[in-house]
Amino acid sequence: MRILLVEDTRDVGEAIAVRLRGLGHAVDWEADGAAADAVLEVQAYDLVILDVNLPGLDGFAILKRLRARRGPVPVLVLTARSEVDDRVGALDLGADDYLVKPFDFRELEARVRALLRRNSGHADNALTLSNLRLDREARTASVAGEPLELTRREWTLIEILVARPGRIFAKGELLERVFAFEEESSENAIEQIVARLRRKLTAAGARAEIRTLRGLGYQVVCPDP
Repeated sequence: MRILLVEDTRDVGEAIAVRLRGLGHAVDWEADGAAADAVLEVQAYDLVILDVNLPGLDGFAILKRLRARRGPVPVLVLTARSEVDDRVGALDLGADDYLVKPFDFRELEARVRALLRRNSGHADNALTLSNLRLDREARTASVAGEPLELTRREWTLIEILVARPGRIFAKGELLERVFAFEEESSENAIEQIVARLRRKLTAAGARAEIRTLRGLGYQVVCPDP
């Protein structure tokens, strides 16, 4: 998924970005609050991870401006402040969750999974479409119980499609959610990933299929047997 990380402490930001990218997410990292606010005005994200103490514009101000624009994206606030008033303030401004520094990266990953799951309308970490199953926690795929080997970006793309079966995703939207700002890419890259996924799904006997709607984009469907 496409995640915006707003964190001005370099070692913390690098560690979070590396960890989330290793899980297959496209991560944009901003260290300045004003720059992050500007990005949020023009770019849609699946999740924002937001530090409170930032140069330019603090995290609470960014959150307040985001919700004033009726931005629906889930927000996980990171704070070194352990006082109850600070946590309550973040939640009242529209944060969906918070995490007090220092934290265990396993807890961060679990909270990220929970917020992304909630945002896509799923109650657990499993996505199932006929005999195709995706495990979001382990980031594994299987068809009829047999492992399906996927690259990081193949997994990310099929996760996006299977989370909303039948919905049409334009190539440009998929491009934005699979690749981060600093990664060179084009819609041709999405076409190549889809082509590889189709071959793998067919070879594994998956009943789910990725359809192309010319001029519109892609959708995953499961035809009646």
